[in-house]
Amino acid sequence: MSLSITWLGHSVFLLRLPSGQRLLLDPWLGNPRCPPAFAKPESLAPIDLVLVSHGHSDHMTDLEAVVRATGAPVVCGFELGEYMTARGMQGIHDMGIGGTRTVANVTITMTMATHSASIRDANGTVYLGSPAGFIIRAPDTPVLYFAGDTGLFGDMKILADLYAPTIAFLPIGDVYTMGPDTAALAASWLGVRQVVPMHWGTFPLLTGTPEALREHLAVMGRADIEVLDLQPGQTAE
Repeated sequence: MSLSITWLGHSVFLLRLPSGQRLLLDPWLGNPRCPPAFAKPESLAPIDLVLVSHGHSDHMTDLEAVVRATGAPVVCGFELGEYMTARGMQGIHDMGIGGTRTVANVTITMTMATHSASIRDANGTVYLGSPAGFIIRAPDTPVLYFAGDTGLFGDMKILADLYAPTIAFLPIGDVYTMGPDTAALAASWLGVRQVVPMHWGTFPLLTGTPEALREHLAVMGRADIEVLDLQPGQTAE
């Protein structure tokens, strides 16, 4: 069995590892591009692990529903973990940037991201800690880097030195994150073989496209980096 990657729109991904384990990243199943077949949390079961990069509604709105439907443990930042625990969720494995822990036989290292993290609830704006990305490692699986929402930052070069990721999930929509131009530079710095674009096309304001990313890579002389241009619901193996 090989790694499979299914894009569910925005920054939501369902990964099946060679071991058969299923990981869900940044669960916002109500996003406008999520196919109806995947829009209900129970339709995703079984899920072995959920990763949440930061506390914004477009990355965690359906977290509680997914956990109730699947019983999956959750890896997230400390403040977001405290918030969800206070709401009665169990199975929260919180961590901080630079830390590493193994949950469900998957080793997760939390990396920095240049963004923000807060939501509005009945009490007003709630700060939910630092935004983050993840280095994901598991047996017989290429090293994955899920950047979360971020702008370009120089320490991506250090991530390449430390972890040598093979596949990077990078936001390309622009305005709130990197656009295709800086995402192309990030891919080059990271030294990855493949880029999976995310956080694009959900709303008109997110103007970046995979084709623009491909063009920027070509201009940089990095046409060797493959862009996995998935459509919502499509799986790459």
